Amino acid sequence: MTTSDQRPRGDDASQSDATPVRRAALLLSAIVLACLGACATAPGSAPTSVSVLPAAGTPVVAELASAGERSAVPSPALVAPAPAVAPTATADAPTALVTVDPLQPTTPLNLDDSAARTDLWARVRVGFAMPQHDNELVRKWEQWYAARPDYVQRMTERGSRYLFHTIEEVTKRGMPTELALLPFIESAYNPQAQSTAKASGMWQFVPATGRDFSLRQNIFRDDRRSVLASTRAALDYLQTLATMFNGDWQLALAAYNWGQGNVQKAIKRNAAAGLPTDYDSLRMPDETRNYLPKLQAVKNIVLRPDAFALSLPPLRNHPYFVSVAINRDIDIEQAARLAGLPLEEFKQLNPQMNKPVILAAGTPQVLLPYDSANQFVHALGSHRGSLASWTAWVAPRTMKPAEVARTVGMDEAQLRSVNNIPRGMLVKTGSTLMVPRSAQRQENVAEQVAENAMLALAPDLPPLRRVSVKAGRKGDTVAALAARYKLSPAQVALWNKTTLQARFKPGQAVVLMLPTAKGKGKAHTSAAVRVAARSGSHAGGARRVQRPGAAARTRVAQN
Repeated sequence: MTTSDQRPRGDDASQSDATPVRRAALLLSAIVLACLGACATAPGSAPTSVSVLPAAGTPVVAELASAGERSAVPSPALVAPAPAVAPTATADAPTALVTVDPLQPTTPLNLDDSAARTDLWARVRVGFAMPQHDNELVRKWEQWYAARPDYVQRMTERGSRYLFHTIEEVTKRGMPTELALLPFIESAYNPQAQSTAKASGMWQFVPATGRDFSLRQNIFRDDRRSVLASTRAALDYLQTLATMFNGDWQLALAAYNWGQGNVQKAIKRNAAAGLPTDYDSLRMPDETRNYLPKLQAVKNIVLRPDAFALSLPPLRNHPYFVSVAINRDIDIEQAARLAGLPLEEFKQLNPQMNKPVILAAGTPQVLLPYDSANQFVHALGSHRGSLASWTAWVAPRTMKPAEVARTVGMDEAQLRSVNNIPRGMLVKTGSTLMVPRSAQRQENVAEQVAENAMLALAPDLPPLRRVSVKAGRKGDTVAALAARYKLSPAQVALWNKTTLQARFKPGQAVVLMLPTAKGKGKAHTSAAVRVAARSGSHAGGARRVQRPGAAARTRVAQN
């Protein structure tokens, strides 16, 4: 992925809005509860069940993507791969896991459908539609993967959690199924992957581009790592690129990696020179040059794993995970415990969480394997007491961390650690901090806070005052004055509306902002100023100001 200025902002039709999605998820839960009531045994009638529970040992699962991310196109494998799972309000009669199609909420899914037991890899192969790419770079990457069977095994086993969902989304959009293999190239299908260029998630969105495609990023969650949201955003973006390049998926993939602006410039340059404008003919960085061959190599391995002495894990054509609605804030460790899952497995399906608490107002559902979801629903229904030990607190004014810690009743070191507050910083007004729940702070975090939480810090500096000093008899440079008063050259230049290389004329008045001397009024000169003025010496060399260079995109390390 590339920087935001190389990418278009998604149109309104392709971007999800968090509030409608949440409302849809809650409505879906209500529909399921209504379905349960309607289908309960009536007096004098034969019992009827709408719950669908697998036989022991049967790996039957079902999925609910958030309602705003589904379309009305039925799955070719299952009539409806989008069940809702909702807990009842009482512990005495825990609800069995119910799997339904949100488009047909009164119709239970037939999870024993033979289509659900077919090979998912076969479905991937049938949907291949991109032109074959065949050159020495493809051979190079085929050999690279073939020489690393352990890596391929780890990558494909990890990807097996998410591949069905990706195939579903790609298929319903009518896109080539090669695109479902792209996360193998981007992140080895690791939703927690992050590159040194700050690209994150299995589709590797940089922060600005993630915001362009409605991927929420705040102190509590980063939707670039969300399995459902990032897949929706990546396919939205790829569709935009395919349209931009007239259906040429090879150029669209080059733009996904390098940025559409760069690909357009390369095309114009070749066209002006009378050269071809296809992928192989464009001048591009090595990473982009290798991008399509890598994908083709993975495609070839999926087509013929035996030819490379590799094996793919057997995958069934049904969802790995279900979505379970939550309506109370809950600690991540608590949620994993209720689901009977190791914490790491829970995080693999819900990797977007930045803090140890899930806020129901921002994340109204969690993803769980089918059997774990069944356990979670029953455990949640019978749980008594608080589910969360953490909550959000908004600073009413700019405060020192020690003052915040006293106000919320926690240790300052813990406050700094949990909220990543360095020493020497103030917490600015309106900042949201994670703090322990108390008797006074038991309510769910409000939606406005859950969706827009931010942490703003400022240096904890003494009060500054404006001082006018005169340049020396021979004049002074910006750097010399900055060194004399132990200031940043960039600050001195900014205060005097000049450049870092500027020289002040002899006797010219120069504006500086200096600390007020402790215990003195504003008219008094600080000791540092007096010493520097008396000595006229350059106390130390000028601090070098580094100019940011062009940030080359660094890929996620293979793992």
